[in-house]
Amino acid sequence: MADRSVDFSGIPKEVRDHLAELELELSEGDITQKGYEKKRAKLLGPFLPQITSVVLALPDIQQQASSGPSSGEPSRDCSPASPEAPGPSSSSGGRRNRSGGTRDDRYRSDIHTEAVQAALAKHKEEKMALPMPTKRRSAFVQSPAEDCTPPDTSSASEDEGSLRRQAALSAVLAQSLQSPDYWINRSVQSSSSTSSSTSSTLSHGENKTPTSALADILASTRIVCVYAHLSMIMCVIPFLLPLPLSCLCPASTSVLPLSCLYLGPASVLPLSLCPGVPVNSRVSTKIQQLLNTLKRPKRPPLSDFFLDDSEEIVEVPQPDPNTPRPEGRQIIPVKGEPLGVVSNWPPALQAALARWGASQAKSPALTTLDVTGKPLYTLTYGKLWSRSLKLAYTLLNKLGTKNEPVLRPGDRVALVYPNTDPAMFWVAFYGCLLAEVIPVPIEVPLSRQISFVLFKCFCGVGLALTSEICLKGLPKTPQGEIMQFKGWPRMKWVVTDTKYLTKPSKDWQPHIPTANTDTAYIEYKASKEGTVMGVAVSKIALLTHCQALTQACNYCEGETLVNVLDCKKDMGLWHGVLTSSHGLKPEVICPCASSPEALTVAIRRPGARGTALPARAILSMGGLSHGVIRVNTEDKNSALTVQDVGHVMPGALMCIVKPDGPPQLCKTDEIGEIVLNSRAGGTLYYGLPGVTKNTFEVIPVNQAGAPIGDIPFTRTGLLGFVGPGSLVFVVGKNEGLLTVSGRRHNADDLVATALAVEPVKTVYRGRIAVFSVTVFYDERIVIVAEQRPDASEEDSFQWMSRVLQAIDSIHQVGLYCLALVPANTLPKTPLGGIHISETKQNFLEGNLHPCNILLCPHTCVTNLPKPRQKQPVGPASIMVGNLVAGNRMSQAAGRELGVVEEEGLVRKHQFLSEALQWRAQSDPDHVLYVLLNAKGAAVCTATCVQLHKRAEKITSALIERGGLNTGDNVLNAIVNRPPLFSPSLSVPFPTLLTLSLPPSLPLTPGIDLIAAFYGCLYAGLIPVTVRPPHPQNLAATLPTVRMIIDVSKAACILTTQPLMRILRSREAAASVNVKTWPTIIDTDDLPRRRPPQLYKPPTAEMLAYLDFSVSTTGMLTGVKMSHSAVSTLCRSIKLQCELYSSRQIAICLDPYCGLGFVQWCLSSVYSGHQSILIPPMELELSLPLWLSTLSQYKIRDTFCSYSVMELCTKGLGTQTDSLKARGVNLSCVRSCVVIAEERPRLALTQSFSKLFKDLGLSPRAVSTAFGSRVNLAICLQGTAGPDPSTVYVDMKSLRHDRVRLVERGAPQSLPLMESGTILPGVKVIIVNPETRGPLGDSHLGEIWVQSPHSSSGYYTIYGEESLQADHFNTRLSFGEPHTLWARTGYLGFVKRTELLGSTGDRHDALFVVGQLDETLELRGLRYHPIDIETSVSRAHRSIAESAVFTWTNLLVVVAELAGSEQEALDLVPLVTNVVLEEHHLIVGVVVVVDPGVIPINSRGEKQRMHLRDSFLADQLDPIYVAYNM
Repeated sequence: MADRSVDFSGIPKEVRDHLAELELELSEGDITQKGYEKKRAKLLGPFLPQITSVVLALPDIQQQASSGPSSGEPSRDCSPASPEAPGPSSSSGGRRNRSGGTRDDRYRSDIHTEAVQAALAKHKEEKMALPMPTKRRSAFVQSPAEDCTPPDTSSASEDEGSLRRQAALSAVLAQSLQSPDYWINRSVQSSSSTSSSTSSTLSHGENKTPTSALADILASTRIVCVYAHLSMIMCVIPFLLPLPLSCLCPASTSVLPLSCLYLGPASVLPLSLCPGVPVNSRVSTKIQQLLNTLKRPKRPPLSDFFLDDSEEIVEVPQPDPNTPRPEGRQIIPVKGEPLGVVSNWPPALQAALARWGASQAKSPALTTLDVTGKPLYTLTYGKLWSRSLKLAYTLLNKLGTKNEPVLRPGDRVALVYPNTDPAMFWVAFYGCLLAEVIPVPIEVPLSRQISFVLFKCFCGVGLALTSEICLKGLPKTPQGEIMQFKGWPRMKWVVTDTKYLTKPSKDWQPHIPTANTDTAYIEYKASKEGTVMGVAVSKIALLTHCQALTQACNYCEGETLVNVLDCKKDMGLWHGVLTSSHGLKPEVICPCASSPEALTVAIRRPGARGTALPARAILSMGGLSHGVIRVNTEDKNSALTVQDVGHVMPGALMCIVKPDGPPQLCKTDEIGEIVLNSRAGGTLYYGLPGVTKNTFEVIPVNQAGAPIGDIPFTRTGLLGFVGPGSLVFVVGKNEGLLTVSGRRHNADDLVATALAVEPVKTVYRGRIAVFSVTVFYDERIVIVAEQRPDASEEDSFQWMSRVLQAIDSIHQVGLYCLALVPANTLPKTPLGGIHISETKQNFLEGNLHPCNILLCPHTCVTNLPKPRQKQPVGPASIMVGNLVAGNRMSQAAGRELGVVEEEGLVRKHQFLSEALQWRAQSDPDHVLYVLLNAKGAAVCTATCVQLHKRAEKITSALIERGGLNTGDNVLNAIVNRPPLFSPSLSVPFPTLLTLSLPPSLPLTPGIDLIAAFYGCLYAGLIPVTVRPPHPQNLAATLPTVRMIIDVSKAACILTTQPLMRILRSREAAASVNVKTWPTIIDTDDLPRRRPPQLYKPPTAEMLAYLDFSVSTTGMLTGVKMSHSAVSTLCRSIKLQCELYSSRQIAICLDPYCGLGFVQWCLSSVYSGHQSILIPPMELELSLPLWLSTLSQYKIRDTFCSYSVMELCTKGLGTQTDSLKARGVNLSCVRSCVVIAEERPRLALTQSFSKLFKDLGLSPRAVSTAFGSRVNLAICLQGTAGPDPSTVYVDMKSLRHDRVRLVERGAPQSLPLMESGTILPGVKVIIVNPETRGPLGDSHLGEIWVQSPHSSSGYYTIYGEESLQADHFNTRLSFGEPHTLWARTGYLGFVKRTELLGSTGDRHDALFVVGQLDETLELRGLRYHPIDIETSVSRAHRSIAESAVFTWTNLLVVVAELAGSEQEALDLVPLVTNVVLEEHHLIVGVVVVVDPGVIPINSRGEKQRMHLRDSFLADQLDPIYVAYNM
């Protein structure tokens, strides 16, 4: 705005007061930007002509805006080139009473805000259509504003290196200059105004709240640095004077509080918010919005994406030819002026203190002021010397005995003093130097924030010095002892107050040696990762540093230094930086650069009044991101203005080297790391010799790689360059450097941009953290800020969206995550700033607990492998290719089944009904079944004859009560059905019957289920076993029962009395039409008469029963099992498991479908062995039931499900000792087979084996079985076969349908367990599911099976013969086209192992990978849900279960939260990270739900498609739904 470039000296005071109030209203959000500009233009209108003349008359007014002092970095202004800023305007009385101390002003800049608005204006026409996240209203209840204390940002930490750093974005000069001299604008007439948080009023015309008394004092007093009365004392004071508040000479009566020095009202221009999406939008609508958002072009274009490679996931991209490169000459080392020599310089720091303590005993050395500016106390040089002497004597002579002293010279001593007590710290520091022990200043430990694990670095620290007040404030145990802090050894605390010190004897004098290379003190430093290291400073470095500071700052007698820095470290420990405020002369503002390793690197020398002002560099942020110095000629909103930090320290030599790799010298137009050679620097990292060599012993090399000399340099961690006149410019720190896709970005620049997007109503200024996390081979930028309690969710989301736009436009980098946390929840540093490394750790560990979060992986992750393009290859070509490559065909077969030759046993082996009759006659008292209850007692047994007789009674009931008699037609809807029991007619489709039994006591499945099944066979009816509805959940389970009854056209229902009442209850009527049930027959009340005759099937190919089951894809399928298939299946299981009449097996399975039904009802009747039945529902009542039964009955073979195994693993894993004490012994178990239709769960079986190994369970006993809908049992681990093998396959190859074996522990390796030995009579082959051609053993394909016990086909009422022919009677397109196969729908592969089978040949192992219908086709690759879910479950400790599915090419992850709801949003970034890292997929939607929401069928398999349907229909009631951009 033109009216901003004015001097307000010509405007009346009344108008200036109105302008000040107007700016305050804007900063507080009481007026809109439009209203502010309108009223401001109205006030300034009459004065515009006069103002213009004033500006022209004062072209150098802008030079008064100089950079404020900074610890480590100079003041930077990312701002467009603008006219001169106005001078400070007067504050009105009302404004003086309103404090701006609630916001941090370090990033405050009007110019910055205007630049951000200009960048966001490009997006103004673009309506953001981002889907709002869905949040359960019961969660995350925000506390009201009055109940939440806003964070105190009045005392931010200098540790962040940017306390006085003002970041704003600027336009740049139009011309493109080639020499660095032109990039340094020394005239500054037309450059943008540069400001810092301590001098921003000079640049922006802001009205802060100064203390008028202090302003008058500072305006009339020469404030350069006030240390002592004699210049010789300057070697002492730099380590003494830093104070937390202020230190003035006794003549000063007022001081500006710290909050007023640092803070001021921020005039952030409000931005127009873009329309959002209503919170109550449907899920499908939100997904469509997300898809529309993702259709926008991403950067870089597709041609720049990484290509996928078989060996490496990500390749390094080709360099961009348009990337700016350094063009200057190699830099020449810069040397500081010689260090002056004074004849009477003290030989050591302690000697200087002794001299001034004696000669100037009454001169004040330190005056501490309170927040109101009143002096608290004054410490003279005499008192400082005497108290330090007493402390040194006490440490050496009074803490231990003469023969066993507690401290010896060279020991480390911790100094624990608050910043409010600098005098005690001074005494302790010098007392340690006089006692020749090494002081280690640290922060006061707090009760909940112990962030310094310092003593791990400083071994041997066992003594801590502190004051009495501080000791009383330390957290205590209930016994009154000081709490043992995390990472600290057991400490001995010594109080250093004067009354506890001993006066030394007259003949005792401290030993003061000449300064040497021994360590004088240790200063801690926190790295970017949060680790704490100690920088050791030698005694000669201590003395030399004081000499250099005295010479550089031109310290002299009678001056006073005002210090507001931390008195225990960095610049505050050395000499204190000059503060700036209203009334300071511009020439006294002296920025400097420092680091813990090199101490002071450079400092601007104090100038005389009227001399030329410092240099200023206007740099392109785009060039800086590539490490070069350039002028931005394209986007004027992304330029950076940087001021110099002066010249190199006296006696020092400085170079600029590349920050990465070998320390090669940079070019003159290249940004690099500053390295320094000086005697006045740190010497080593204490106790870390390896890191020390890489930091303190650096030898720069030239472009040829040759060293430039043998002088070692020290890395400072500062990034910068050397300008004309050997001026040093610092543009950032290594700690704040974020390297994304090879480009460097500064964290503080991103903070400044984010805070310029109208943060007043959404987040707190100064309470923001920016860091990077490594995800998928690159760094990703994360921004975390504290949200205001009164900010709405929609406002927060819109603010985050605008921040994304601003940073993308200005910095050309995408944000990975933007999170908002409740107020006062981010971890703080001891001085009140944000603890970046701890915030990052909380983010990665899932302990951040944000209240709003937005992830943008789709827009910022641009290095994904290129999607695979499938090439059409014919099956014959594949087969020839396998033969040429030497690959064998991927096929395997079980042993021969054999033929039953004895004619008398043929019918027994063909029909189970006749097998039961034969056993009832030949061995009537043999016990076939034993049913156990929860107490382990046998509640029911069934011998052969008992089972036969009960089946006959059920047959009679069917004939009498069901009205099903010989010669009657059954159900006219079934066309052309012959009458029942007609011996002269073939009955291919007899009457259908539904058999259902209840799930829980007293309705548990047991002997009645088995008897009812054989009763149906006796009657010539087709049984259909159905899982009964759950009495407590009829609405969800009863419709499935109704559907099976309708599909199967059942004629009647067999059930018990309790379930009969449930089927006809009012609750059931609410879900289904109970009046249309078929005839229901009660099995609890059976007739006593025997049936006139038993049905005998004329052929074994007739239908025996229907097996209905719901697949994991949500499909209800019923398969037809013939008598021949049933008898062959039972015979195959008998041969594989060696089942005979004398054997006992224990079964803990679901008995309603699949192989579980075969084992429960069929196998014992065929083989004659005894089955001990344990209903899974009983196991929930008594977890040890199954294992106790195995031990009690000495069971050798047992069959269970994954649900049972998981129940025992989770419930009994910690009770093995008690089970062992009760006598449970599992050493008898030879085979424990898990029945499933999925990939073996290797982790679960291994956990089960390891947990119960102490009970005698052999690790070789646990194995798995595999079956499918087309063939109920393909693999089953037998007794004679080899142990199941485990292989490790490469997941990258698996996604390409290739199988490549790798070693255990290899990256991207997936362990797979053999699914059991192939059953006798079964052949399998691996086939390409698309071309239907056979594959080699190095390929993943569909498992096809050929077996006499395969199902006959699907049962459908519409006769879909095409589906039946495709799955049950299909042929290979090449190879053996005449053989009929059945398609299992599962993907797998066959590997020939080195083990030998029962026939002596090498064993072919079948490995099942997953179901074909459930695989996810993403980016041209094939993913299996279980692999992604395994990774998701490992992401966070509170994820109980997870499931994934796709919808419109978006990957949706559903995670069950087992912890508190405040952890829900923590899961979003962790889930996204782990899927991206391990599977190279971007998650589109993350859904957090309650435990138990993911549906699971009776076999323990997830119903992912049901879950998807419920999610899209908004029926999940999720805790949180995040839509990743």
